[in-house]
Amino acid sequence: MTSAGDVLELVRSGRASTRSELRRITGLSRTAVVARVSALADAGLLLVGEELASTGGRPPGSILFHKDAGVVLAAAIGRSRSQLAVFDLMGEELGSASVDHEVGAGPDVVMPPVAEHLCRLLEETAAERTVLAVGVSLPGTVDPVRGVSVDSPVMGGWDGADLAPYLEEVGAAPLYVGNDADVLARSERLGHAARFRDLLVVKASTGLGLGIIAEGRVVSGHLGGAGEIGHTKVDAAEGRPCRCGDTGCLETLAGGWALVTRLSESGQPVDHVRDLVALAQTGDPEAKQLLRESGRQLGEVLAVAINLLNPQAVVLGGDMAAAFDVYAAGVRESVYARASALATRDLQFLPSTFGDRAGLVGCASMALDQVLNPAAVDARLLERHDVPAPT
Repeated sequence: MTSAGDVLELVRSGRASTRSELRRITGLSRTAVVARVSALADAGLLLVGEELASTGGRPPGSILFHKDAGVVLAAAIGRSRSQLAVFDLMGEELGSASVDHEVGAGPDVVMPPVAEHLCRLLEETAAERTVLAVGVSLPGTVDPVRGVSVDSPVMGGWDGADLAPYLEEVGAAPLYVGNDADVLARSERLGHAARFRDLLVVKASTGLGLGIIAEGRVVSGHLGGAGEIGHTKVDAAEGRPCRCGDTGCLETLAGGWALVTRLSESGQPVDHVRDLVALAQTGDPEAKQLLRESGRQLGEVLAVAINLLNPQAVVLGGDMAAAFDVYAAGVRESVYARASALATRDLQFLPSTFGDRAGLVGCASMALDQVLNPAAVDARLLERHDVPAPT
């Protein structure tokens, strides 16, 4: 049975824009389509008929998804910076901000200014709109059901912390929490995944993470731990202490934090991987060499994932990928040397579609997928008593 939520998805995705198209696609009767469209319009999710007179002369039977019926908020929490934004229901950014904080600070330090800035953004961009959801990304492994971090070697004090109370002043919207690499992969569902259904999405920043898109779906794995490539043990790192508390992790050689340490020890004034990348982009030979070597070391482990998953493309995102040509050259060198000929035959290496905004776009996409999926829409209509009777 095609529900009202299914009808909304057809309109939102652009597959249907009139009642007659909905009848043709769904096989529903005229009465059933009218009932579902009316319920969605009454809930403010669709614009119908005469309401569209000012949107380009559409015919009276036209139906349009009401992208201004609400907003979602996005917060990409990082080791030393949080990016924040407000998005409409089509995923268009309405306003953004960033908040710097102490490296590795806990939620009691990070979340109050995050909430304050989100409130300010709402006032500036969408004061009259209802917040339908908040999407937050965190480094490390996340339990998406409980909405909490369960293993974050990057920032202490986050594991098990309930973030919802910090955001109460923003509104009563549901909170959805995702791993930063998975969220990066979600952003690519709006980018490169339009052409490729099987992707590996690297987040190369302070740490190293891997998002996986298989047959168009983001794969998080059991316990949400898929893609922890930075904490794979490699022989070349044997005995090196990692920030996760173990030794021998890939990150101790190739993570941004390790590169910054090496560059600062050589006398360069760098505090963050973004400083290192900025030097590389101005042609600094030491910074460029460190980035290329990091790419090579990542590529040695990435080659195994490529052999196992056979992606169509590898997307390189995160701060280090801002110097794409240098970093990608190192990754390619190892991947082509170590992965099978079949796995690399058609393989492409691509920059992140949304660059520095990818985390925000992914957080918004996660939130929108949760509150606008057919089941969630049907539940919302049921609460309003707007669910049309089965036909």
